[in-house]
Amino acid sequence: MIPGVSITEILTLTSTLFFIGIYGFITRRNLISMLISVELILNSSVVNFVIINKYLFPDVLEGVVYSIFIISVAAAETALAVSIIINLYRKVKSVEVKDTELMKY
Repeated sequence: MIPGVSITEILTLTSTLFFIGIYGFITRRNLISMLISVELILNSSVVNFVIINKYLFPDVLEGVVYSIFIISVAAAETALAVSIIINLYRKVKSVEVKDTELMKY
């Protein structure tokens, strides 16, 4: 438990971060910005797991284990996405989504 901070305030903050990530993913046209938005979504879910575990089940570590799993998946996803973006930039000379549509044909 964090003194002076209720679970509602923290969940409101993480929900706000989640929806900012969703908004960024939908509205951005740059691949790097979209990747950052996905990371924001994953990080808000990690904070949710830790806070819910801390406030509701303080004696078990299931939320922490799930958080570590999500962080490792996010790291792998980021490494793969950055490598794809770098290769795409070498071929197309752009990281904009509209320029990558040419690769379909």
